[in-house]
Order: sequence, then structure tokens, then C-alpha cells
Amino acid sequence: MLEVKFYDNVADSKLKFAVIASKSNGRWVFCKHKERTTYEFPGGHRENGESILETAERELYEETGALEYGIRPVCVYSVTGKTRVNETGKETFGMLYYADIEKFDPDLHSEIEKIVLTDTLPGSWTYPEIQPILLDKVINVINL
Repeated sequence: MLEVKFYDNVADSKLKFAVIASKSNGRWVFCKHKERTTYEFPGGHRENGESILETAERELYEETGALEYGIRPVCVYSVTGKTRVNETGKETFGMLYYADIEKFDPDLHSEIEKIVLTDTLPGSWTYPEIQPILLDKVINVINL
């Protein structure tokens, strides 16, 4: 079982992931990875030398093709428990963002097969114990 927590702030060095809940023209933006049948928010690992905002912007472009957008931080989150990206199960930290995407590159340049813009939430989440909780936080903080 996974545990998700939220924080106002943690040391920058602890932030390993960026997740970006996104909308475009009022519709939710979800990604479908080429190797999975499920849907997820854009996001991923922080690379050496990147600020966490740079991670969010890079992942948003790589996974959705977002060219023009507004992005803002929502809060720090953590996940405790073993996942595909956390084999130890120790608490890992990330920054949760919200983006409003105005323009997309027509071509995706990553492991993402397609993006989906939808009014409804996907029935099949990649991380069903994490993503709905993050989405609820974004909706409450951003007042969507």
C-alpha cells in the first residue's frame, strides 16, 4: 500500500520528481506511454543540474509537446511504498505543478505514444494509488 503526503516545502535537494496536472481548452491532458495501456500525467525524474521547474518544463514538452503554456507550483508531495520507480519503498519527494497548455507541437519526441484531451478522467490510471490523490490536491488548490 502506498502513502501520499503533501508539504508546503522541503529541501530542494530532496525533490526527485515533477508531476504536471494539465489542462488545455478546459480539458484534462493525459499521456499514454508506448509500453503501457494506462494513462498518466506528464512528469518524470529530475536530471543532474536541473532545477525542479526545469524538470517540469522538460517533461511537459517531452510528453505532451506543450509549446505555449502557463505553469505554476501546487505543492511538494511524497510517496512512501514500493512502486515501479521506487524499488526501496522509502519516502520520495516531488513537486506537483499545474499547467494550462495553449499550443502543442504536433509531433511527440519521447516514449509517449499519444496524448488525450478529455473532459472525464481516465478509467485506467498508470499509478491508481497516487494520481487521483494528486489530482484532487490540484483541483482544491487551484480551484478548478
